[in-house]
Amino acid sequence: MKSRRARGPAAGAFCFVRGLRLLAHPRLRGVVALPLAINTALFAAAIAYAASDFRAWIDRLVPAWLEWLRWLLWPLFAAVALLVLFYGFSLMANVVAAPFNAVLAARVERLLDPGPHGGAAGGAVREALRGLIAELRKLGYFAVRAAALLVLTLIPGVNVAAPFLWAAFGAWALALEYLDYPMGNHGIGFPEQRRRLRARLGTTLGFGGAALLATMIPVVNFLAMPAAVAGATVLWTEAFAPEPGGTRDLSAAGVSEP
Repeated sequence: MKSRRARGPAAGAFCFVRGLRLLAHPRLRGVVALPLAINTALFAAAIAYAASDFRAWIDRLVPAWLEWLRWLLWPLFAAVALLVLFYGFSLMANVVAAPFNAVLAARVERLLDPGPHGGAAGGAVREALRGLIAELRKLGYFAVRAAALLVLTLIPGVNVAAPFLWAAFGAWALALEYLDYPMGNHGIGFPEQRRRLRARLGTTLGFGGAALLATMIPVVNFLAMPAAVAGATVLWTEAFAPEPGGTRDLSAAGVSEP
C-alpha cells in the first residue's frame, strides 16, 4: 500500500482542515452535535441573563435626562456579548465536551480505519479518572511554561520575540491537548506523547497552528474543538500510529491528501 504519512507543517495544518470536513459525516454528527448543543444553550442562557441584568444596571446608573445614552450602551453591550460568546466559547467547550472527545476520536479512527483497534477500553469511571489525571498533568505542564514565557515577556529587548514564542507555545499546547485523545485511547501517556510529538515537531506545530488560528476566527471557533479532535485523530493515524502492515489508506473515508 502506498505510504500516505503526514510530514511537515503544511501536512499537519491540512489534517485540521480534514478533521473539519469529517464533522459532517453521519457517524460523527451525534457526538459532535450534543456537546455543541449543550454549549450553545449555556451561552444563550448566559447572554439572556446578562442582558436582563444590564437593563437593571442602566436603569440605576443612567438618569432620565440621559435617556438617549441607552442607544449607545446597548450596541456596545451587544458587541461585548458577541466577543465573549465567540472567544469564550472555545474555553467552555473544552470543559463541557471533554467527556465526548475520547469517544469522538475513537469514532473518527474507526471511520478512517475500519480494521481492529488495540486502543484502551476501560470502564467509564476508570476512563474519567484517567482523563482527569491527564488534564491536571497537562495543566501543570502548560502553567510552568506559560509562567516562564511571561517572565521573558517582561524583559526589555528579549520581549521583542515574545509574540512569536507565545504563538509557538500556543500551537504546541493545542497539539498536545487534542492529540492526547487519540493517543490516550491507545494507552500512550503524556511523557511519551511529548516525545513522539517532538520527534515530528514541524508537523505537530503545523497542526497546532491551524487549530490556534481557528480558535481566533468568529463562528469558525464554534467548531474548532471537535474539528481539532477529529484532525488530531487523522494526524495520529498518518504520522504517529504504528504501521504493522503498511500505512492506512484514508481515501476510502473521503479524506483527500494535502
